[in-house]
Amino acid sequence: MDEKKPRVAIMGGGSWATAIAKIILKNESNIVWYMRREDQIEEFKRLGHNPSYLSSVIFDTDRIEFTTKINQAVQKAEILVFATPSPFFKQHMKRLRRRIDNKIIVSAIKGIVPDENMLISEYFNEVYNVPYERICALSGPCHAEEVALERHSYLTVACPDREIAREVAQLVTNNFVSSTTSDDVYGVEYSSVMKNIYAIAAGICHGLKYGDNFQAVLVSNAIQEMNRFCNAVYPFHRNLQESVYLGDLLVTAYSKFSRNRTFGTMIGKGYSVKTAQVEMEMIAEGYYGTKCIHELNEKYQVSMPILDAVFAVLYQRRSPVNVMRELATKLQ
Repeated sequence: MDEKKPRVAIMGGGSWATAIAKIILKNESNIVWYMRREDQIEEFKRLGHNPSYLSSVIFDTDRIEFTTKINQAVQKAEILVFATPSPFFKQHMKRLRRRIDNKIIVSAIKGIVPDENMLISEYFNEVYNVPYERICALSGPCHAEEVALERHSYLTVACPDREIAREVAQLVTNNFVSSTTSDDVYGVEYSSVMKNIYAIAAGICHGLKYGDNFQAVLVSNAIQEMNRFCNAVYPFHRNLQESVYLGDLLVTAYSKFSRNRTFGTMIGKGYSVKTAQVEMEMIAEGYYGTKCIHELNEKYQVSMPILDAVFAVLYQRRSPVNVMRELATKLQ
């Protein structure tokens, strides 16, 4: 381990956490990496790569200080990058005993806190007293698998404090990742949740053998639906044609690497929700996001026919064939 103290801690052991670690180690001499399971860490050290995710990415483990103790990771680093799936977020945080309100928090979690129906930034602020000025949202369009292959990717860092946003953006910029900044934290977080829902819808249609013409109309309606909801929940001068909104939606709805599209495709082909979840062996964030956004929209009453259709299939167990046939009459 380099004598210089690590500035950054990666919180999570999945594919997105692994991709972020690869990106950051291009700029930092060493990092702290918190993973829940000791056996995963031991295998990682032995093999030189994450045994469960992005196994093609080789790491110099001498530059990584692994720990299964979240409080130890928090103590050692100034910048905490959270990349755990949203359904497990509270489970990890229950172990936290140290203050984090003096840290820079980077949320790479593309989901909402379950049960609370709160954005990750809201949760950090209300539960852990982290000032919004010290909370960043990290978003794409960027698939972990393409980071592993070092295909040119793009990230956006959203934070009310532009100086902190620029600092974090520099941290995740290298020869194969370009980054930009934004101050629309809520818009970036909500769109990150919603694009997964729309990717499930695209997958369901793909599984039902709808063609490219229909998919194009579906996605163009999805960005309008996203715009209506974001403006209702958090009015802000934003341009949803920017890559952090539209670009992230497009790549999630169309890419072969999109687990939400894959999940939706399985549903469209006739798999039950539970069977699709078991066979994927990875979290489709859009499944949880669908329920959260649907419940939030009970308050705002925004017209969201695509969200309603996905909710009907996933939670009301309605026939994908019938639901998508009805949806088709509502799209323009």
